[in-house]
Amino acid sequence: MSPEYAMEGLFSIKSDVFSYGVLLLEIISGRRNTSTFDAGKSVNLVGHVWDRWLEGKPLEIVDASLAESFDVSEVLRCIHVGLLCVQESAAVRPTMSEAASMLCNERATPSPMEQPAFINRAQVYFGTLKSSSSSSRIGATTTTEMTTAIAEGR
Repeated sequence: MSPEYAMEGLFSIKSDVFSYGVLLLEIISGRRNTSTFDAGKSVNLVGHVWDRWLEGKPLEIVDASLAESFDVSEVLRCIHVGLLCVQESAAVRPTMSEAASMLCNERATPSPMEQPAFINRAQVYFGTLKSSSSSSRIGATTTTEMTTAIAEGR
């Protein structure tokens, strides 16, 4: 579910692009977006892939069942396009035709990307506090509670 739909109830064709990006990353990794990674460091698959991308280790997310039977450049292109599709701002996500073109055309260069939506926000909000005059480290502890209700028939 795209962030603009989840947070504001807004739906557009870019919402489908977001879902397509999640699907691409799920296929490549063999994992669902709801999985938890790195002992809780990354909240979901999108955050996990983004972390590996920033570390320069995107191939670590590839499903082990693929072994060495894949073309590295094609997989990297798929990961890049998947991350482009899950960017937080719908305005900077590609259209579906642009995403398909980037996947099918080796000459089409995927554009630079911004941070994806729905990754571990604690790193962003509680890591480094920056102001216009200085940068200082802050410490914070967050606790997330969730209440679940399960409806059962009679």
